[in-house]
Amino acid sequence: MVEEKILGVEWVPGTGTFITINSELCTGCGRCVRVCLGRCIKIREGKAVIENFETCFECGVCWFVCPENAIRFSWPKGGTGVRIMYG
Repeated sequence: MVEEKILGVEWVPGTGTFITINSELCTGCGRCVRVCLGRCIKIREGKAVIENFETCFECGVCWFVCPENAIRFSWPKGGTGVRIMYG
């Protein structure tokens, strides 16, 4: 099943998670929230949480800006995840 949630971007569901946030390491600074283009990360109860994998652009910027190394990111399995249709 392929869903188009953002104009020009398709999400092809896969198995497993490609991004996780360790709540024990997260300080809730919000840097990941501010840089997330897909707006899939939110602060809940003082910690960052992923609310919606389907809007993730798989850019890894959240992982890069996290000062606590609380975010683990790995590319999704080939053929799954984001497919950009324009540009």
